[in-house]
Amino acid sequence: MQLNREPLLCDGGLETTLVFHQGIDLPGFAAFDLLRRERGRQVLADYFRTYLALAREADTGFVLESPTWRANPAWGPQLGYDSGELAEANRQAVELLHDLRHEAEAAAEPDAAPPRPILISGCIGPRGDGYVPDQQMSAEEAEAFHRWQIGVLSGAGVDLVSAFTISAAPEAIGIVRAGASEGVPVVISFTVETDGRLPSGQPLGEAIEQVDAASDAAAAYFMVNCAHPSHLFPTLKKGGRWRERIRGLRVNASLKSHAELDAAESLDAGDPQELGEEFRQLSESLPSLAVLGGCCGTDQRHVAAIARATLPVLWEALQGL
Repeated sequence: MQLNREPLLCDGGLETTLVFHQGIDLPGFAAFDLLRRERGRQVLADYFRTYLALAREADTGFVLESPTWRANPAWGPQLGYDSGELAEANRQAVELLHDLRHEAEAAAEPDAAPPRPILISGCIGPRGDGYVPDQQMSAEEAEAFHRWQIGVLSGAGVDLVSAFTISAAPEAIGIVRAGASEGVPVVISFTVETDGRLPSGQPLGEAIEQVDAASDAAAAYFMVNCAHPSHLFPTLKKGGRWRERIRGLRVNASLKSHAELDAAESLDAGDPQELGEEFRQLSESLPSLAVLGGCCGTDQRHVAAIARATLPVLWEALQGL
């Protein structure tokens, strides 16, 4: 549904919400580890229910993103998972989302209009830190590394796979190729520093063009996550057809750099209303934008503000197509 531009909401900052608002310890920022803890599944389900209710109120679709950003063969062993346990964690994460989608669809009023779509996305993250460019892989290495998790998620029944916080084009190329091999649509979400460039130093537009050129434009679309809107304004204002390939944004609440956020001992939640307005302004430079959500430091207040500010603009643009 993202490909026809019907707006879809996402959740906010899952990990920062769990750590800073709920006081849950997440070694390695690995939310999937909750699935093996007492009441962990319930914590995750309640978190997503909050956002599903928000999407229902906004009369829009939703992307359920599995809590598997860290559930790959590089991070899993650091948390004590062998390959079998890691595969099962990925499958359980997707199963949770299927249960939530069924629950949401079953709750719809019989006489109501057809419900907006709820898509299940298998979330993957970078092999390394995501913000440190000294762990870059070649496209071939990335394809071999990420294909395992993409295959597990695809087999569990996701509608698409979304790779978040990707910091370099070669890893993105490998992920897109791995998705093509597994027969599942792949979304690449780059992260950028305060200057609008990837942590690798490459301009965002150049990275998108490189990935498309190396993969026959096989990515379903691109996103940007884990950056404040102000970090993107100058880059997007320069123009370029590559902007048409960006269909999603998941923004940070804070103006701080990645290094500053990593060192922070408290949450910088910013101002939800200001973030919503900045998001709307940013959307004016993204003609294909359809997927809206938050990242680090954001919660339902921020996503609600983004929805209030931006959805009317997107619906109006969609009607004009």
